[in-house]
Amino acid sequence: MSDVDTIGASLRSARKEAGLKQSDLADLAGVSERTVRAIETGSGNPTLAAVVSVANVLGLRVAAT
Repeated sequence: MSDVDTIGASLRSARKEAGLKQSDLADLAGVSERTVRAIETGSGNPTLAAVVSVANVLGLRVAAT
């Protein structure tokens, strides 16, 4: 599993644990629902800022390893 897939899976899991729909998370993070879907599935080309924004809403941190 690639880093992109791992991040997406972690964000999806945290979103579901928080009881949020993709549209709810998108609204809270200030991004589109399409962007949230792209992040979670590892598709498209979301910006790092969008990924960080989504992670912050979920109380997660994005860190380089």
